[in-house]
Amino acid sequence: MSDVSLTAGNAPLVLAPPAPWLRVLRHVLNLGWRSALILALAAWWELAPRLELTDPAFFPPLSEVLAAGWALALNGQLWQHTSASVGRAAGGFALAAVYAVPLGLAIGWYRSLGHFLNPLIELLRNTAALALLPVFILLLGIGEVSKVAMVVYACSWPLLLNTIAAVKQVDPLLIKSARTMGASARQLFLKVILPASVPTIFVGIRLASATSILVLVAAEMVGAKSGLGYLIIYAQYSFLIADMYFGIIAITLIGVVFNALLQAAERRLTAWKPGTGNT
Repeated sequence: MSDVSLTAGNAPLVLAPPAPWLRVLRHVLNLGWRSALILALAAWWELAPRLELTDPAFFPPLSEVLAAGWALALNGQLWQHTSASVGRAAGGFALAAVYAVPLGLAIGWYRSLGHFLNPLIELLRNTAALALLPVFILLLGIGEVSKVAMVVYACSWPLLLNTIAAVKQVDPLLIKSARTMGASARQLFLKVILPASVPTIFVGIRLASATSILVLVAAEMVGAKSGLGYLIIYAQYSFLIADMYFGIIAITLIGVVFNALLQAAERRLTAWKPGTGNT
């Protein structure tokens, strides 16, 4: 921010920018305000079992949960289960994005293709992914392929449907203006349709990233020997309640990190959009 100069008679008054420590303090206060509810939840989680508002055997204090997580990190189990889950979720999500986004662009752009595929899309998207879990296990086995395939199937629909909607919702005035200026079909798609569709496509991408974690955890609870879903269900059966809660926290943190990375990518790809820097 540049200095602001005011003139009083012949003597300019220069208002210097805030000191660095004031900017840091402002940032910390803003972060604390935005995190107030999370901090309150953490405090309640710690105090409720200790004040016997809840049964500590089934709802241990947060400090004990974090200590259990630290023990899992030291013995290597946390990395083993986390890396397995992240690999499956990221792999299935990436495979779904590779085919679903281009297919959605084609369906939204070519109306006849949309009319042809719409009945099948409506049928499949209303079939719950978790209801198909036994089918995936029977056809693909209990190994990695069935879990990744589940993630691909579940992620396909938010990606596909939001991409189709993104193309169809492009402002017709933009299209007419481009055609008036002599843009070819290829130029119209690359310079107008695709950039205008990116914000809505990213809505589908972020929904799909959350779906990938949700579906994968459920699949790991049913048939897996590694992954955070397996850790949670194993801890429950073994009455390692603190480990179970830490597994849930780990899944939440993975989802938050995924969402933050996607938000950063969205801001970079939509820098032209007004107000993007404030999101």
